[in-house]
Amino acid sequence: MQATEPNKYSKLIIVLSVAIPVAVAVLFKVRIPNVASLSFLPPIYATLNGFTALILIAAFIAIKNKNIQLHERLMRFAMLLSALFLVMYVAYHMTSDPTPFGGEGAVKTIYYFILITHIILSIAIIPMVLISFVRALNKHFPSHRKIAKITLPIWLYVAVTGVVVYLMIAPYYIH
Repeated sequence: MQATEPNKYSKLIIVLSVAIPVAVAVLFKVRIPNVASLSFLPPIYATLNGFTALILIAAFIAIKNKNIQLHERLMRFAMLLSALFLVMYVAYHMTSDPTPFGGEGAVKTIYYFILITHIILSIAIIPMVLISFVRALNKHFPSHRKIAKITLPIWLYVAVTGVVVYLMIAPYYIH
């Protein structure tokens, strides 16, 4: 990061990078009484994850083709989709009991491996996305490119595994 970036945005990036996962963890345990379950949300937020993955790929293609304006728009859209996912995910979990995974054997091991790596990387990606975004906003393109090369595959993994986790647990949802 260059000299002006840490002073202006570092504290905000740190606060958001800690506050978002903590808020999700806390809200995940909160149940809103006397509110109907939002059980219709999981396929919607899983679809948002899928669209996020597609938008990230399109943004990568746009920047490789030197279409900076399209790349910027697509990245902002990917961030919006991720934020919408987060709101829906928390809303669902605040109105619904957790769904246990019902698979057995190797499928269960694979599910939990994907789920755990998805959760860990979804926490790690927050500061990476924010730093990448701030560097681009500040036109610090060499340092933006440097972190974006790491951020993109991780964000893609999180988006794709979000869909995979949903598809694997969907048969066990109780409606």
